[in-house]
Amino acid sequence: MDEPQTGLNFHELELDDRLLRDIARLGWISPTLVQEKAIPFLLEGKDVLIRARTGSGKTAAFAIPIIQNVLRYKREAEVRETTVLVMAPSQDLCHQIAKVFANLTYSFGPLLRIVDLSSKEERGTHRHLLAERPDIVISTPARLRTVLADGTLNVRESLRCVTIDEADLMFTFGFEKDLQEVLKHFPPVHQSVLCSATLEEDVVKLKQLVLHNPVILKLEEPHLAVGSQLKHYQIQAEEVDKASILYTALKLKLIQGKCIIFVKSVDRCYRLKLFLEQFGIRSCILNSELPIKIRCHTVNQFNQGVYDTIIASDEQLTDDPKLVKKKNAKKPSTKEVLQQTEAESSVSRGIDFQCVSCVVNFDFPSDINAYIHRAGRTARGKNNGSVLSFVSVEEQEAKARVEEFLQTLAGDAEFTMEHFSFNLDEVEAFRYRAKDAWRAITKFSIREARIKELKMEIFNSEKLKSFFEENPRDFQTLRHDRPLHTVHVQEHMGDVPEYLVPPALKPMVDIMNAKRKQKMLERHAAAKKRRTKADNPLLVDGIDYKKISM
Repeated sequence: MDEPQTGLNFHELELDDRLLRDIARLGWISPTLVQEKAIPFLLEGKDVLIRARTGSGKTAAFAIPIIQNVLRYKREAEVRETTVLVMAPSQDLCHQIAKVFANLTYSFGPLLRIVDLSSKEERGTHRHLLAERPDIVISTPARLRTVLADGTLNVRESLRCVTIDEADLMFTFGFEKDLQEVLKHFPPVHQSVLCSATLEEDVVKLKQLVLHNPVILKLEEPHLAVGSQLKHYQIQAEEVDKASILYTALKLKLIQGKCIIFVKSVDRCYRLKLFLEQFGIRSCILNSELPIKIRCHTVNQFNQGVYDTIIASDEQLTDDPKLVKKKNAKKPSTKEVLQQTEAESSVSRGIDFQCVSCVVNFDFPSDINAYIHRAGRTARGKNNGSVLSFVSVEEQEAKARVEEFLQTLAGDAEFTMEHFSFNLDEVEAFRYRAKDAWRAITKFSIREARIKELKMEIFNSEKLKSFFEENPRDFQTLRHDRPLHTVHVQEHMGDVPEYLVPPALKPMVDIMNAKRKQKMLERHAAAKKRRTKADNPLLVDGIDYKKISM
């Protein structure tokens, strides 16, 4: 089958003007490769298997044609009915997909209704949401199975399209039985779409189960961005030096822009946050222990620039999902499956972090897939990014496997990760500070920090309602990068005296200090202006209008 022509723009795809308006409002100028290839086929109603790397724009690739097709369905039908189902393996991904649909249907108002069933709501709530027959329903397979089985949702006559995102995770996370039960409630003829970053055995099995004579998009793009778009760096560092290097790189702005730091466990998240906290470096934590609303809220604030550094954990469950299969071999309940899926869907999978400049592998990933998905958080779409990996002696073998994989992507047998230029001897004073700060963090302080963080988030979660979208000022009241203070923090440690800065970096630090002083002066001037205006409401921009009127 001939593929659609390349070089298309959104306005050439015969999309509704309101949809084009929302696409433009999001700042999307032209389709990514996966969007350019997939949208024409999906608009025609064909079954499609989309295999594309993370960050390539897969969600919009199926969301845009779904919205356009739903408009057509609504013109054909005399009553409102649910015509589209979208499934994803975790609540985080369902919320993310729902947000993309909401952004792309902003101009449609109440004409198009979208419901996300993945949240842990009571059945009565789901019944109320589905009673209005939303056009598009987004859910995990387990939740969808429940509402189909009890008759809360009936799509046997109305369903036109089914989309399964992150298909490579569905069977791995124990959704095979749920999917088989859900399929029993579908009409024999409907459009099906599978999206996956890989094409493993489980995806092939799922393809045979749901697709009929599909178009398989073989995109000419690697699993990761290569060349100038994504740079891969490495630095040899043992455990005793990792914290020193990270502290120095962040404090001297060798790492700039938004940054995600990956570690191998939840405890490491809190240890690193407590470490950076001692030097006045703000960061927030993201891991599967935190409630779903907190995770989504944290990501949203990160995307909006409220803070720039996230410390994220990849638990062992993510690295080896088979361990979970063995543990839950005795027919896990729906609740257990949901909990299992939440634990396994790590931060390196699927979550849409925007404008990430750098990914730091504080602990090197255990396998190639983990590296791919971590690195995929940056250089998304057409943006540039970099990956900095700390590599100890024990991690050399894993690094070699990743490097061999990157050689195949680059088509260059001599390709290697670039060495991050860093001389520890030049920053010995930083190293001395860092070692003391790292040693100050005990198991007890980590445990207390975890308890304090969870208590704080549980309290805050009561306030996490949808009204934040309508009340942006209240949105700022909840911050996830607040100090935990379970380790003694000395105020002077946040400053970098000039004598500590290596000669080669002094010009950069001088520029940073000048900018900091300028911002401080501007803040003081603005505060003084506000105080003056408060004392005399008729004084504006230094002009006393009271005297003029007299």
